[in-house]
Amino acid sequence: MPANLIHRLGQRYAFVVVGVIFLCLLFSAGLRATPSVLLDPLEQAFGWNRNITSLAAAIGIFFYGMVGPFAAAAMDHFGLRRVLLGALLVMAGSSAASAYMSQTWHLIVLWGFFSGVGSGAVAAVLGATIANRWFTKHRGLAMGILTASTATGNLIFLPLLAALASSGDWRWAVWAVAFAMLLMLPLAWYFVPNQPADVGLLPYGSNPDLPPAPTAPKIGLLASAFGALGRAARTQTFWVLFATFWVCGFTTNGLVGTHLIAMCGDHGILPVQAAGLLALMGIFDLVGTTASGWLTDRYDPRKLLCMYYGLRGISLIMLPYSDFSLYSLSIFAIFYGLDWIATVPPTLRLATDAFGDRDAPVVFGWIVAGHQIGAATAAWMGGYMRDSTGSYLTAFVLSGATGLIAAVIALLIKRQQAPAPLAAA
Repeated sequence: MPANLIHRLGQRYAFVVVGVIFLCLLFSAGLRATPSVLLDPLEQAFGWNRNITSLAAAIGIFFYGMVGPFAAAAMDHFGLRRVLLGALLVMAGSSAASAYMSQTWHLIVLWGFFSGVGSGAVAAVLGATIANRWFTKHRGLAMGILTASTATGNLIFLPLLAALASSGDWRWAVWAVAFAMLLMLPLAWYFVPNQPADVGLLPYGSNPDLPPAPTAPKIGLLASAFGALGRAARTQTFWVLFATFWVCGFTTNGLVGTHLIAMCGDHGILPVQAAGLLALMGIFDLVGTTASGWLTDRYDPRKLLCMYYGLRGISLIMLPYSDFSLYSLSIFAIFYGLDWIATVPPTLRLATDAFGDRDAPVVFGWIVAGHQIGAATAAWMGGYMRDSTGSYLTAFVLSGATGLIAAVIALLIKRQQAPAPLAAA
């Protein structure tokens, strides 16, 4: 650990941790974006159809979500840093190994299972754990910044990966992802402790005159993951958050993140240009999600969710009826981009209010699992609808309709305050 830097910054060292985790999440977002630029190159290289490549993407998205609650429990049990370093190694290894794949089962195992498991541990649950452990003040803003890293990952990686995948050898794209993961290993090892107390600090915004919260005893990994689920599942709040986040996944990375480039290809738009469209969304989501974190610290998160889902649903319904000109696609990218994952900070805020600081990251992991089940459903459904009907119109209209439904049910969430929790061990 950089002792001099910690001593000089004090509680502000929390922002150094946020910076390193931002980069880890950014590169993980690049890995999750890779299947969208590999759909056409892999089909051309191996003759695989859209159902197979979409299935691999869907499996990756599914495991990305399902590993979340267990990753959050593992961070509490084994230490955040060990889980983070292990996940970076898994992502680097699976990406590098995929350069040598030649069978469809290689694609499913490497880009379905291993990349899903690795990236699932370096995802929203990591951001939630950092925000809850390192901040008592500006927690929503911290979560907004960390969530925005996904958009920034798309911004940086998608045009580069699309260019590499279209260069004549798609393997350059997977090697770039593997290198990025390896680059983060020493930074994560050196700058990220398990929690503030390990380096003699309190969370940012804590009153140093107040006694620290008593340390909770460690419990088993499965007991932690399923115990938090059992407590949360008895509440209406959990199921409403789970349902709305299912819709969040169904309307973002599952459909748009996986199929927008291919959809643009159906209208004669080159992959690099389509990736630039997603990058433009990334720019505006960086603004929108950070602003969402700021708003979450100040306004009712239920009303924010209603607005976000409603606007997203309208934009998805309108897209397939546009003329796919530069003008109309740019308007969609700006409008939709501001709302891409702005739902995360208010959802975490509601989960933390309802379930407490200790349970919230694990419960949020289960809610994220719902997000990724929805995303996996949309990733498969988009490919199926495209092969069945010859277009993506039905898939996008259906997805937009679910957004409008989520806008309504978000208002059903009952706000409550959990009792003060024990500190993490």
